[in-house]
Amino acid sequence: MAWLHPQMAMRAAQELQDGYYVNLGIGLPTLVANYASAHEDVWFHSENGMIGIGPYPDEAQVDADVINAGKETVTTIAGTSIVGSHDSFAMVRGGKIDLSILGALQVSAIGDLANWMIPGKRVKGMGGAMDLVAGVRRVVVLMEHVVTTGEGAWEWKILPSCTLPLTGVGVVDRIITDLGVIDVTAHGLRVVELAEGVTPEEMNAKTGAPLLW
Repeated sequence: MAWLHPQMAMRAAQELQDGYYVNLGIGLPTLVANYASAHEDVWFHSENGMIGIGPYPDEAQVDADVINAGKETVTTIAGTSIVGSHDSFAMVRGGKIDLSILGALQVSAIGDLANWMIPGKRVKGMGGAMDLVAGVRRVVVLMEHVVTTGEGAWEWKILPSCTLPLTGVGVVDRIITDLGVIDVTAHGLRVVELAEGVTPEEMNAKTGAPLLW
């Protein structure tokens, strides 16, 4: 067994604290906004200029003009601010964002992050990822533990060193996957929590770098 995407997002929501300004990366991290109800004073930030993002809308709430950085429709909350992207990035570069929850293609044993391109594949650009990992106080990666390659095969995403182009060097503090939670420490990758039904043997086998227990 392992955590499903909603369970992964619920676990990531435990990283939130009242008063935090939080950036959610495109993809799986955007689900975290659906599980923030336990925190009355968390402000989700989007690089395209939205501060105060609510959950995904139901059909009656959809407004095509209210979108996140991934161009998905979202909702506003009481106090939502709509600003220019220059103001949004000024918050990031000025150290005003407490936490960023990002997806990843690879994470290294020392917290290097690769999350913006695979060589040879067409990409639109890095977006705000490089600014986020450089300017945010804490970075949490939320991702599948391995990448499936078909017919039951898989490849490691947590490695001694990244093989894909880097977004940032030594920037990741915590990794949350479908198998559990791992912290990046000065001594190596330390397992903090296992998902229900996941064994240490499975975690070790599916991690390409040594783990501390």
